[in-house]
Amino acid sequence: MTWLADYNMPFAIALGLMLVLALLQIVGVGDVFDAGIDIDADIDTDLDATGAAGTGGAITTLLGIGRVPFFVWLVAFLFLFAGIGFGIQGLADSLLGAPFDPLLASVLALVGAIPATSVAVRPLGRIMPQDETSAVGLDSLVGRRATISTGISKRGSPARARVRDRHGHAHHVMVEPHEDASEMLEGDEVLLVRREGQTFFGTATAERRLAPTA
Repeated sequence: MTWLADYNMPFAIALGLMLVLALLQIVGVGDVFDAGIDIDADIDTDLDATGAAGTGGAITTLLGIGRVPFFVWLVAFLFLFAGIGFGIQGLADSLLGAPFDPLLASVLALVGAIPATSVAVRPLGRIMPQDETSAVGLDSLVGRRATISTGISKRGSPARARVRDRHGHAHHVMVEPHEDASEMLEGDEVLLVRREGQTFFGTATAERRLAPTA
């Protein structure tokens, strides 16, 4: 039985993807993992809005996603999915004389990898710094600088913006101009000056001529 055989291909791909992600993280290439981080941020923003985890929060808690940054969870999941999959195929080959169909083996590996990942990340969550979303509240983002990432921000029509908390972790928030007549475009840097519910209000730094952050 070889790792790159057709019946092992889903697990070989998962293992290869895990290695690529780990390498990119080690060399620190740009914002490769911002999507994973923002997933956590958006989840926690929704939880803050409702005041309770609800079904979505219960699922993410069960999976262990909230215990560590999403990137760490993903790497652990890919590693366990690949390892369990290779093990299943090796066992099937030894006992039955042939490995399972790749789709069947993938389903079995998925069923095993999800709870295994949840268990595996629990000790990591206790020794790692708190992740980017549970460590801060929304009010702590007031006074920080954000960048408009999607849409045009007008009074009554907020745009999506990216802001980093005191730990350097990214969050996506909705931002309206603080001044009624102001308009902020994609790429504009804004200072978040207040929050009402889930909407932040900001002032374009170019208008205020603020000094650069040290």
